[in-house]
Amino acid sequence: MDMTPDARAFAKAAHAGQLRKGAAQEPYFVHLEEVAALVAAFGGDAVAVAAAWLHDTVEDCGVTQADLAARFGAEIAAVVAELTDDKALPKAERKRLQQVHAPHKSPRAALVKICDKLSNIRALQLSPPADWPLARRLAYLDWAEAVVGALPSGADPARPAFAAQLAASRAAVGAGAGA
Repeated sequence: MDMTPDARAFAKAAHAGQLRKGAAQEPYFVHLEEVAALVAAFGGDAVAVAAAWLHDTVEDCGVTQADLAARFGAEIAAVVAELTDDKALPKAERKRLQQVHAPHKSPRAALVKICDKLSNIRALQLSPPADWPLARRLAYLDWAEAVVGALPSGADPARPAFAAQLAASRAAVGAGAGA
């Protein structure tokens, strides 16, 4: 059974009222929509697309893995678990662990992860957070590149698009340095 429509509705409700960090202050749901569309475009199956919709619900919305398993099944919940940072850890440690754990992602989680990073670096180009200085923007791009570079083959269909967006985001961030 395709849980994608239910995952979409659940994520939309869970993230209601949340905004992206960028200057445009878009609803967070826009990010989820983009990640899910990218996962589908790069060949993700219904489980991967549902996980894309849900990938931030545990971290950002107070949803538990048990909630996801009960509502969407163990398979989808397991992919989301692979994508969920432990918010009890300091941010720097969470970021470090994303790179450490990247090579061990399942193909589905690898595809969602690269699409998530692709969406984030595109947002950094189009609507960077106003309070992020140039050094932080560049550091984010470097970190995203390192995480994606460590992902296993499940991310392969999206690698060329990620590389192209990374180049565009670096150019935009660099152009902003002279402004």
